[in-house]
Amino acid sequence: MAKSFQDLSSKRQFHWTAKVSNEEEQEQEEVTLENPSPKHSSNRNEEVKTENIKAPPLKNPQVSTTKSSTLNTIRENKADDNQSASATRRKLQTIAVSRLKSVLTAFGRNKGNFQLGLGTRVVGTLFGHRRGHVHFAFQKDSTTQPAFLVELATPINGLVREMASGLVRIALECDKEEEKKVSRLIDEPIWRTYCNGKKCGFATKREIGPKELQILKAVEPISMGAGVLPGNGDEESDSSGEIMYMRAKFERVIGSRDSEAFYMMNPDSNGAPELSIYLLRV
Repeated sequence: MAKSFQDLSSKRQFHWTAKVSNEEEQEQEEVTLENPSPKHSSNRNEEVKTENIKAPPLKNPQVSTTKSSTLNTIRENKADDNQSASATRRKLQTIAVSRLKSVLTAFGRNKGNFQLGLGTRVVGTLFGHRRGHVHFAFQKDSTTQPAFLVELATPINGLVREMASGLVRIALECDKEEEKKVSRLIDEPIWRTYCNGKKCGFATKREIGPKELQILKAVEPISMGAGVLPGNGDEESDSSGEIMYMRAKFERVIGSRDSEAFYMMNPDSNGAPELSIYLLRV
């Protein structure tokens, strides 16, 4: 009886010991799972890092070819732009040079016309045969050709009588044409003539000829005065052949491109000028 009890107690102790040892092993395994050792953790980190490291992508030869072709296209476009800009610059320079040449050529051709321009002080000459018509000539100075020469329908004898009676106002009017290109007032070809308010026919612009040049050359030394020149025996002149003239300085006043006035400057007159000529475009 005592032996059997002892054997039973020893078996119980063995089982308890085995159970305790099993529980301790389980606890140790749980602790190991919850807190792994540094060695194990480093191994796991190395595995994770190894997984995270990716191999570099391989270059696509088609993409690199496309990029190179795009760069070549951009360079070609830039070269084309530079060539077109240089060509445009050369074209503009050629146009500018041609325009400058044309302006210089026109200036050379019209140089004589520029010299015939009138200033604010001009020399005016009234002349004509005794039984002929009145001619008016305005010059920049006594040595230049007339810039304005007109022939009036008024006889010179009638104009002399008007001037002997007092002041004389002569108005020359022309029509303004809208379609016509605007020109200088002294270049108008035909004028309506009024003397002291009375209509006296028409006046016509004349080109300077050898006869007119001869008369103006004869009175060139005269700055102011009136007189008679001997005739040259032409059939067109009257029997006496004498040419009456009057020469003086005039002040030119420009009101607008359609109005000008010439006032005779007479130092002996204290009042209004004895002779005034008006050019009007109406």
